[in-house]
Amino acid sequence: MIEKIIAFCSRQPVFVVLATIFGIGWGIYSLNRIPLDAIPDLSDPQVIVLTEWNGRAPDLIEDQITYPIVSSMVAAPKVTDVRGYSMFGLSFVYVLFEEGTD
Repeated sequence: MIEKIIAFCSRQPVFVVLATIFGIGWGIYSLNRIPLDAIPDLSDPQVIVLTEWNGRAPDLIEDQITYPIVSSMVAAPKVTDVRGYSMFGLSFVYVLFEEGTD
């Protein structure tokens, strides 16, 4: 079947060009007429706390910055999860809240 399609296309190049132009036109027309809808944000409400302390080792960042922030955020109301990440000169603390939290 593929052999017959290729043979037809090679015998009828004008038809192939017209079909391609028609397909492109139909695609542009459809793209302009399609109703767009916003994609809902299904992720949990969260806050990301980023701190910088340039030139410091991850152990020091963990002890002096990340752990105190994580331990204080765990006690915040409606918090479901707290994750802390320490690296050279940076600390990230992700605080996730319950649904319906502003």
